[in-house]
Amino acid sequence: MPDKKTDAKSMHEETRQVELVIGKILRIGVITSAIVVMIGIIMYFINGGGGYTDGFPKRFADIFAGIAAGKSYAVIMLGIFLLILTPVLRVVVSIYAFYKEHDNLYVIITTVVLIILIFAMLMGYRS
Repeated sequence: MPDKKTDAKSMHEETRQVELVIGKILRIGVITSAIVVMIGIIMYFINGGGGYTDGFPKRFADIFAGIAAGKSYAVIMLGIFLLILTPVLRVVVSIYAFYKEHDNLYVIITTVVLIILIFAMLMGYRS
């Protein structure tokens, strides 16, 4: 028969590991996006402009086409997109963590938060 203290200690250690993973995801996401934005800024000064006459690219296809063409504004927008994506990834990891802890209420709540985030991003993308 499993010991309650052992189960609680194991659950605490698993929760601690998930918190460490979430912390790493946030750090890596922010650092990566900052590096990408800095590369875009350096490209801006090297190229002498952003590569667009009407401002920053707003569609994913335009961003990726701009990156392929070496346009600095597209690289900066990629960095901003990565920064926006970082907390979304954190929510996904949180859903998994709550599922592993058998905390169904928080799985549902966090899934609703993820759906709201995705909906808001899609609505922002459309406009």
